[in-house]
Amino acid sequence: MMDTNNTPTFDVAAAFPVGADEMDSLRSELVRRAANDDLLDVTYRTVDTPLGTLLLVATERGLLRVAYEREEFERVLDTIAQRVSSRILRTPARLDDAARELDEYFIGRRTVFDLALDHSLSSGFRDEVQRSLPTIAYGSTASYSEIAKLVGRPRAVRAVGTACATNPLPIVVPCHRVVRSDGSYGQYVGGVDAKTTLLTMEGAVR
Repeated sequence: MMDTNNTPTFDVAAAFPVGADEMDSLRSELVRRAANDDLLDVTYRTVDTPLGTLLLVATERGLLRVAYEREEFERVLDTIAQRVSSRILRTPARLDDAARELDEYFIGRRTVFDLALDHSLSSGFRDEVQRSLPTIAYGSTASYSEIAKLVGRPRAVRAVGTACATNPLPIVVPCHRVVRSDGSYGQYVGGVDAKTTLLTMEGAVR
């Protein structure tokens, strides 16, 4: 092979092809060494769901991020690298519990998530609102104004909307259960269709 300067180059991948099994083994060894040397701060994987592929990201504290494809996974990971740590590695097994609970949720076997959560991507009023959202029971909804009253800021309805829109843990932290006072669904990070699907699946009523 020649480069643009007509200098011979050596294609390592072509000369030493690596099979899928060997690549998996190498990846596992990389993960093991990173963990042993305390070089891994953030782990991620993807899962297939009725709403499309979701990105799951976690730290040692717990689940940090759930992202829809429309948010662009690479951009999400870049943001986490800047805000949390650049020591990120794809390690699916570390997120098996989160993947299992999401699967149980989507097939109707789970109504409450039992996962450790890392809320470090939110702060202040947004964090307070997001932490209150799991109080909205499966199959129910609450209005933005009701959530504002719940957190002691009855006039901060618009700020509640912003907190829901920037929720880093959709589905697990159920911002989809927050609707407008007239019952209309409003906006959602995964799109209105995704919000409709989730509320319909839960049989949500007011």
